[in-house]
Amino acid sequence: MSAPIRSRTFKSGNSVALRLPKALGIDAGTEMTVREERGRYIIEPVETVLKKIDLSGIYGSIPGLKPIERLDMEPRELDREGKLLKRD
Repeated sequence: MSAPIRSRTFKSGNSVALRLPKALGIDAGTEMTVREERGRYIIEPVETVLKKIDLSGIYGSIPGLKPIERLDMEPRELDREGKLLKRD
C-alpha cells in the first residue's frame, strides 16, 4: 500500500471539489462514484460497460453492398520496425 496523498477541497461553482494528483494515474474525464461509509469517503472509478451496436437494421439497405467473406491468411513475421521478414 502506498503512502496517503493529501489534498484540500475547494469551491467550484456551487459544489465542493477535490483535486486528485496526477501521480494517482487517473485520466481527466474519468467518471467516479463517491460514497460515505462509516464517516469515510470512498471514491472509485465507474465500471464501463462496452456497448454493442446493432447493425442488423442496415443490412440490405445499401444497394451493391455484399457481405465480406473471410479469407484464410497465413501468419507473417515482422521485424521490430514492422517490415515483413523475407521467407526462406
